[in-house]
Amino acid sequence: MASLNGNGKVSQRLEALDNDPLRRAWRGNKEGTIELKTVPSFNSPYEEREWIKAHMAAALRYWGKMGFGEGIAGHITVRDPVLPDHYWMNPFEEHFSTITKSMLVLVGPDGYVSPEGAQAPINAAGFYIHSAIHKARPEIKAAAHCHSIYGKAWSVFGRPIDMLVQDSCLFYENQSVYKSFGGVVLSHEEGANIASALGPKSKACILQNHGLLTLGDTVDEAVYLFGALDRLCHVQLMVEAAAANNIPKTIISKEDAEFTANSIKESRRNYIKLEYKLLLQETQGAFLQ
Repeated sequence: MASLNGNGKVSQRLEALDNDPLRRAWRGNKEGTIELKTVPSFNSPYEEREWIKAHMAAALRYWGKMGFGEGIAGHITVRDPVLPDHYWMNPFEEHFSTITKSMLVLVGPDGYVSPEGAQAPINAAGFYIHSAIHKARPEIKAAAHCHSIYGKAWSVFGRPIDMLVQDSCLFYENQSVYKSFGGVVLSHEEGANIASALGPKSKACILQNHGLLTLGDTVDEAVYLFGALDRLCHVQLMVEAAAANNIPKTIISKEDAEFTANSIKESRRNYIKLEYKLLLQETQGAFLQ
């Protein structure tokens, strides 16, 4: 339902919508027999572990497809459901595009490679960043960070993205900025500073002079948010270039940004596994090995 505000502009109202943000996004048939599949439930933590590893391997393959590889930089971690103080991580010195389930490394709370999982080295900076995040935000299952082109380009300004387009509203009151670049992260203190900059609720952080960091209730969500934020950094850079030539820009109002965010920030919506299905087709399931 919509109404006119004092400026004659049509405004939509949340109270007229379904209480479930995900249910607003899709429609089935009149009989109610068509249902959208979301995050599955599991019979055991071991079953969930295998599901997580499959989706994590696909997520890393997707990063490779998107050209996010930058030498040895970049890491994704996902909390292990069997050993909740452990997390899975991509191995050091392996290209995102080659990752399979069996190559994933299980990292213990002490930061060392666990006997379970692949026996391969991990990125030290990744350990310091991700261990601090998993400690500070125990409700979060996954964290993703790499040095994507548009993310690191926008990061030099030390500014959050503006609410320029509908997709930007994914990050309405859902982003932070870490302005204290102190070189490559090689200490517990710097990792803790980044975790602190995220705060208690944000799922995205722009690390000044560094790149982007996103979190998720699933690895699918963390990686989706990362890609979305990188594309929005690209949009912002193009808009700023146009604005520098005296072309005015319009920022989405607080009211409209809040309305939109209420529907599109929902974690189950951002889980929708389009990239997983794409990689499954394109690789014929090679990442499941």
